[in-house]
Amino acid sequence: MIVNSGLTDQLASFSAGAHALRIDNSVRRIVKTGFIDTVATMLAGRDEPVVGVMRRFVAARGASIADARVLFSAERVCARDAALINATAGHALDYDDVALRGHPSTVLVPALLAEGERLASGGDALIRAYVVGYETWAELVTRDADLHHLKGWHPTAVFGVIGTAAAVAALRGLDAVLARHSLGIAASLASGLVANFGSMVKPFHAGHAAASGIDAVDLAVLGMTAVPDVLEHHAGFLAALSPAGRIDRQTPAAHLGERLHILESGLSIKKYPLCFAAHRVIDAILDLVHGYELRAEDVREMHATIGIAQASMLRNHAPRTALEAKFSLEFALSAALVAGRVSLAQLDDAFVQRVDVQKLFAAVRISTTDTTHPAEPSLAASDRLVVELRDGRRLDSGEVLFARGDAGLPLQEGDLEAKFLDCTEGVNDIDTRRLLLHLQRLESVDDVRMLAE
Repeated sequence: MIVNSGLTDQLASFSAGAHALRIDNSVRRIVKTGFIDTVATMLAGRDEPVVGVMRRFVAARGASIADARVLFSAERVCARDAALINATAGHALDYDDVALRGHPSTVLVPALLAEGERLASGGDALIRAYVVGYETWAELVTRDADLHHLKGWHPTAVFGVIGTAAAVAALRGLDAVLARHSLGIAASLASGLVANFGSMVKPFHAGHAAASGIDAVDLAVLGMTAVPDVLEHHAGFLAALSPAGRIDRQTPAAHLGERLHILESGLSIKKYPLCFAAHRVIDAILDLVHGYELRAEDVREMHATIGIAQASMLRNHAPRTALEAKFSLEFALSAALVAGRVSLAQLDDAFVQRVDVQKLFAAVRISTTDTTHPAEPSLAASDRLVVELRDGRRLDSGEVLFARGDAGLPLQEGDLEAKFLDCTEGVNDIDTRRLLLHLQRLESVDDVRMLAE
């Protein structure tokens, strides 16, 4: 029985009480959106080179347990290894949903599907566990006054481990003491650096977080213990992430389970397979391209104004590979002009290296504004794009507050299904339409193993 009342204890008790959590239809809708979008991006990314690396890594370990499927195929591995591979695949294309300064679903969903398959859990239990993971992540990430990205921390990797541990502990029905040890272990497994954006390590962050969250729970169940105040201690998790000390380690998490962050922040669904920091500017250029029938040869200069953290993430100014291009505003703008769209078809090494695409990079100018979006602190309050044409005209997007697909500007009805079917086109070994139907009715699924079958 827990006798302390610090933040770590409060989150552990919240995880242990998941069975009593009130989940209404609006919450279920958001969570199911996260499951649908993540499964789509997992299947779209399953042939990416980094996923092959993960599969070979798992195979080389030679584990004999096979209780969860790899990417809905016949291949089976242990749950933590399935989470490792599947979460890496889900993040490999940088096409997965966004919230809480990172990508919550691409970590939580693969871990819960793998554990749910091992435990023969029902869909409603997965939804509840997801909410626990999301709320735990939200409670921690919002306590820092400074942006994690600018300090070098990738929130998906750092908070994803702890969110996953809380979610998996809830799914397994662990008591508060074991849940607390799980969180304590997870806190020491949290890591992931922004400097690795644009490389294979970035999608590995999601895989590592999902697998490590399961590892933390496994270790706690086997008897490993952790200190009871690891999150709020002056030398603990939150303090370590904030060298300037601008962190709230004291305020009780009294609202847990009552006022849900997921209803306030929701999930933003990506329309483009690039870093979300570029999406508002992509919307702006595509609106101008289609509205004025712009061609690449019409443009003299493109001047984008974005946030400081966005500019830090969009670090690749002359990308040569698709991995690098995902973090390049120059590429995003050039692709929109050359192809008239920014989709999976453009995220290809050959397209990135095209002479007409590379030539446009020099026409891009980037300025930063030191403002903060109230719903997503890693973004500026708004982005803006001004395009100077060779005929002397000046086209101004005006302030762009939300990207299409953002929680503040949700996808239109049918857009999520269209994205799912686009991502799974060419996946011939799975009945993807039937899989989508089950995901749309996840709360009614009695045994999530049927999703893989």
